[in-house]
Amino acid sequence: MMYKSVTCLLALNIAANGVAGFAPNPALITKSSQAVSGEMSSTNLHLFGFGKKMSPDINEKEVRDLFYLWNDALATGKSKVVAKRYAKNAVLLPTVSDTPRTDFASIKDYFDLFLTKKPQGIITDGHITIGNGWAQDVGVYEFTLGATGDKVKARYSFVYTYEGGKWKIAHHHSSVMPEGITLATPTSKEQIRNLFHLWNDALDTGDSDAVASRYSKEAVLLPTVSDTPRTDYASIKDYFDAFLLKEPQGEILEGEVYIGANWAQDCGIYEFTMGATGDKVKARYSYIYVLEDGQWKISHHHSSVMPEAVLPAGISETEVRGLFNLWNDALATLDSDKVTARYAKDAVLLPTVSDTPRTDAGAIKNYFDAFLQKKPQGVITEGNIIIGHNWAQDAGIYEFTMGVDGSKVKARYTYVYVMEDGEWKIAHHHSSVMPEGILALAEAEAAKEKAASA
Repeated sequence: MMYKSVTCLLALNIAANGVAGFAPNPALITKSSQAVSGEMSSTNLHLFGFGKKMSPDINEKEVRDLFYLWNDALATGKSKVVAKRYAKNAVLLPTVSDTPRTDFASIKDYFDLFLTKKPQGIITDGHITIGNGWAQDVGVYEFTLGATGDKVKARYSFVYTYEGGKWKIAHHHSSVMPEGITLATPTSKEQIRNLFHLWNDALDTGDSDAVASRYSKEAVLLPTVSDTPRTDYASIKDYFDAFLLKEPQGEILEGEVYIGANWAQDCGIYEFTMGATGDKVKARYSYIYVLEDGQWKISHHHSSVMPEAVLPAGISETEVRGLFNLWNDALATLDSDKVTARYAKDAVLLPTVSDTPRTDAGAIKNYFDAFLQKKPQGVITEGNIIIGHNWAQDAGIYEFTMGVDGSKVKARYTYVYVMEDGEWKIAHHHSSVMPEGILALAEAEAAKEKAASA
């Protein structure tokens, strides 16, 4: 309509005035403006298609309401409903995942977990920008997690675009509040090694208070010649009251330093010369240092005798392999108590088909309550045995036949055995699925998703 009116006026002008008709005629312009009154606003007069709008107008209130539509979707507890708030080619950079989510499936996957926390959000500080066919809302929001009652603040950016007749989230970036992140204090391996020398200098003073002050407020000391863990200033000082009578001075013979974010580790072998007697004593050491009140302090110090000097309990490779058979025989009883009895008091079981580490008898029994229903019996198809002093390791591949259905399952295994109360027990048992099948499946799924999105 608008374009016809203008074109007709131009044609009449040319007919009446010839080529000069191309020059502006105020009367005709005024008349044409009146003729198309209501159609020639600044937002919809786009002659020849320039600046054509592809979406309806939106105001700041309506942009902010898009957040609350998303928040209402969270309240449903349904990840599919939330994922539908995102555009087809949306990108989500979530608060608590390193992985960019770039399609419906991966966005839904993120919210599968996040929605278990029952989150509800409010915007505490935001700024809205409206463009041609897009809008942006950025600022700070706060979530109350209904599952725990916790409150969590984060920074957000939403970019909205008009898609399929609806405003959708084209980009969503959510990040933790950065001032709460601990920044690492720069240090070097030489500086960390020098912390040992500060501790050794404190030994040289003969003052147990000077030594104890090198430890952090919540330090743990596991000394070389005391069975008692020292977990506070007084007990650490008490240990050095006696140790300093020997006038010890140490040097590191070999060690390795590792540096983290505001913590560091130095572990290896040191040797002490006892000034009171001239004796020399080697030991293994581990120091973990933390930054406390602007100073590097010892958070953990473990010192132990050289283990090869300790008389080992003798065992042969055949006897180590026999320990697996004892465990397998316990499986055959279908009695979870008997299986659990094969594990040491402080054993750790990392099972094949459970994500949960089992670290006590109750948790280990609980795992076998379910596993024994399959009536498993195992054989080692490939294994390697290492024998240490008072410990042994058997690692390799075993295969189980499930008596309940005849199925066979291969897995990788690691057993670490220790002598406990005169009997060899399982101190550590790690069982894992054969990884190549999982990786192949994951690669096939990735290729399938890539083909679907192409």
